[in-house]
Amino acid sequence: MTPPPDGPLPTASELANAARDFRLRMAVIDRETEVALDLTRDRYGRTLHANAAAVARAHRDQAAVQAYATHLAPHADALLDAAHRALGELPPARHLAGWRAVLDGLAASTAEIRRALDRPPLPGSPAERAQHAALWPHLTAWADHSVIASNLADQHGGQHHKIPLSDEEQQMWTGRAQAAQRRGELEPAESWYAADGQPITLAHLVEDEDATLVALRGDPDAPGWQVIGHYAHEYEAGQALPAPVPPGVLRAEVSRFNRPETAPEISLQELTRDVIEAQQAGDASNALLSATQRGYDAGPMVRLQELLETSGQFAGALETVQGRQIAARLSALGRQIDFLTREVEEAAEDLGATVAVLPPHRTPVLRIRPRPAVDTTPPTPPPRASTPTRRR
Repeated sequence: MTPPPDGPLPTASELANAARDFRLRMAVIDRETEVALDLTRDRYGRTLHANAAAVARAHRDQAAVQAYATHLAPHADALLDAAHRALGELPPARHLAGWRAVLDGLAASTAEIRRALDRPPLPGSPAERAQHAALWPHLTAWADHSVIASNLADQHGGQHHKIPLSDEEQQMWTGRAQAAQRRGELEPAESWYAADGQPITLAHLVEDEDATLVALRGDPDAPGWQVIGHYAHEYEAGQALPAPVPPGVLRAEVSRFNRPETAPEISLQELTRDVIEAQQAGDASNALLSATQRGYDAGPMVRLQELLETSGQFAGALETVQGRQIAARLSALGRQIDFLTREVEEAAEDLGATVAVLPPHRTPVLRIRPRPAVDTTPPTPPPRASTPTRRR
C-alpha cells in the first residue's frame, strides 16, 4: 500500500516515525505475550498448558499483523526507497554491505506481507491463524531491524561533518586533552559511531577545576585519536557532530522477538533452601550437583561461566583497547569459574559418598508454640525482684 500519486509525499521524519511506532507497538505485544506465556509455565519454566500457550501466540501473531497494517503498510516502500538513496550517498565503510543486506531483506519481507494481506482468509479460521504465524518472522524482521532504515531515511543528507577547527586548533586541543588524560582528568561521557564507521566520544576535559566538553574521533585509549570540536553543552555538540548510527549486534542472528525457549532452571536460592531442609548428606550433595550440572538443563554455576564467556565476547567485539583488556579479564574469570565448578562437583560427590545423616541433637524448634486452652487460667508470673535504691 502506497499513498496516492497526487497526495503529498511523506517526509523522511514521518517515514522514520512510522517505523518507530511499529517497533514500539511490537515491544508492547511482545511483553503482553510473555506475561501470558508465563501463566502457562511451571516454576522452572516448563510449559504445562500447551493449548493456552498456542492461543497466546496466535493472539500475538494477529496483533502484529494489525500493527503492521496500521503503522507500516502505507509507508514501507517509501521508507526503503529513502534509505537506499541515503545509503548510496554515504562514504565507504565496513558496515554498508551489512546495511544493504538488511534493506534487501526488509524489502523481501515487505513483499511477502503484502501478498498475504492482499489475500486475507476467512477471519478466525485456521487458515488465518496459519497465515499470521507464517508472517511472524517477516514482521519481527521489521521490528528488529527497521531502525537501520529509519536512521538512514531520517539522516538523509546530514551525515557529512566538517571539522570546525583549523589544523593548529586541532593540534592544540588534542594536546590539552592528552595531557588531561595523563592526569586522569579526561572523563568520557558518551560515545557512538558516525556513518563513516569512526567512533565519536564526548568527554569532559578538566583543567584547573573548569570543565570543557570536547569531542574525540577515534579510540581514546589507542594512539591517533584527535579532538574535533569543543562545545558549551551536549545539545550544541549534538547539532554540530556527525549523527549516531545504529550500533551493531554481538551475534548476527539475534532477535528480541524470537528468543529460544529457555531450558528449565533451578535457582541458587532454591538449591540453598534444599540444603537447609536436607537431613541426609545425599540430599545436600544433590543440591550441589544440580548447581554444577552441564548440558541442556545446566546449573547456575555453569550458567555463570557461560555469562562470563559471552560478556568477554561482547567486550572483545567493542574493538577498543579497554574492551580487549576487559575481555581478557573475563576470559580468565571464566576459567576460574570452570575450575571452581569442578572442585564443587568433586566435593559434592565426596559429600554424597559419606552416607551420613544429621545427628538427632540438632532438634528442630517449633515456629508456633502451643497456646493454653481457652478455659485455662494462665500461670501466675513470678514476683519481680525489687531493685535496691542507689544512694548517692
